[in-house]
Amino acid sequence: VDLAGLCRHPKVVAYGEIGLDYVKNFCPVSLQQKHFSRQVALAKELHLPLVVHDREAHEDIMELLEAAGPFPAGGVMHCFSGDAAFARRVLALGFYISIPGVVTFAKAEMLQEAVREIPLSSLVLETDGPFLAPAPYRGKRNEPRLLLFTAQKVAALKNLSLAEVARETTRNGVRLFTLEGR
Repeated sequence: VDLAGLCRHPKVVAYGEIGLDYVKNFCPVSLQQKHFSRQVALAKELHLPLVVHDREAHEDIMELLEAAGPFPAGGVMHCFSGDAAFARRVLALGFYISIPGVVTFAKAEMLQEAVREIPLSSLVLETDGPFLAPAPYRGKRNEPRLLLFTAQKVAALKNLSLAEVARETTRNGVRLFTLEGR
């Protein structure tokens, strides 16, 4: 497959979702790392922001990204699941942090604390559909209409209005994916 050719299509706004997944074990770690590094290099060559998948691979993801940086087109840590220290490392790369419905779960204290610390100017919100629906729909199919619950929780954690969170996270998404005027 000619990934570079496909990515040159004018409707392509980012490269991803790429990364490491140490939960499913569909592929050896060394092979995941090799292909992730290649794809990171290609995204940089194409001047596209990265959409990074990280599942139980925080340290390896960061080592590979920090070694490959800087990232002039930026990126986003999709479905963020780390703590505040991990968030600071992601932000140091110039990336946005995408908050999933998991933030609404009662036992998601670590993620909730990270959200409190992450500047609103660095946040985007996501559904990660069809999985990880926010409370009160946990365990059901996730879809865009449920993003409201994630936004409400982020607003409460940051002591901001829902309107402000919606406005700023939308602006961040428009900036990240250069959607202005599209």
